[in-house]
Amino acid sequence: MIPLPSPQQLRYLLALAEHQHFGRAAQACAVTQSTLSAGILMLEHQLDAEILDRGMGKRVVFTALGRELVERARAAMAALQAVADAATSARAPMSGPLRLGLIPTIAPFLLPRLIPHLRAAFPHLRLFLREDTTARLLERLRAGRLDVLLLALPCDCAGAETILVARDRFVAALPPGHLLASRAEVPVAALAGEDLLLLEEGHCLRDQALAACGLLGGERDGEDFSSEFAATSLRTLVLMVAGGLGVTLLPELAIQGGVAAAAEIALRPLAGEGAWRTLGLAWRTAAPRSGDYRALAPVVAAAVGAEAPT
Repeated sequence: MIPLPSPQQLRYLLALAEHQHFGRAAQACAVTQSTLSAGILMLEHQLDAEILDRGMGKRVVFTALGRELVERARAAMAALQAVADAATSARAPMSGPLRLGLIPTIAPFLLPRLIPHLRAAFPHLRLFLREDTTARLLERLRAGRLDVLLLALPCDCAGAETILVARDRFVAALPPGHLLASRAEVPVAALAGEDLLLLEEGHCLRDQALAACGLLGGERDGEDFSSEFAATSLRTLVLMVAGGLGVTLLPELAIQGGVAAAAEIALRPLAGEGAWRTLGLAWRTAAPRSGDYRALAPVVAAAVGAEAPT
């Protein structure tokens, strides 16, 4: 009978698949590179299988079987985590560790308000935070490395249960002296023909801004938005607007968090249907602590202080 892999060996395998580098994978697992390498090699010997294609030099290249084993390891680790989560939830709801993932357009603006709310509501909760893009957070959720996510919906959340938390309205950010700055609100239609500044590909706020303007397909009058100048953060977008390079849409949550503080730009509420993004929570379907995760929703909504979705 083939000896079963240990959870530690599966952790090494998943870390190597994620980081594609022995040194970074070892650092993520808090072990030496030689320890991780030996663990992978021992796993190959136990299974009598080639997981890595070692003919590729120093590059980390998985064999076809290796890629299949990575997927099975993700499912196995998620199942093991579910065992521990079930015990934690039964012993004391909303206590113990909670690994929360947030997207970059939420985390820096909401966390200063959210953490005190969570501490007051759940004093025995131990919070661990991870900020990343939606796609990478979902990968970690499916692999069992995160428990619950706070992100913008809708998303490609296959294998996850979601719940709406709050609406976060969009605000039009305009250069100084812009004609639209004379209005109390900026209708979505008034942005047609404007140079729309966006975050780079991979940030969900990019698609949400395009959707709010009716441009989710990425084109306007034959214009391909993939070729536009793009920013890596909301603060950079603010600087680009202040420099007169165009207009953008900012979430009200970010405005309240000071993203445009001291910037010489005009801020006007965006008016019209869909002039907001929806914030929500996501966790693995049938997670043992799903009741705990649902209990987070009103606490997050109170911290956001935004309009509840209908």
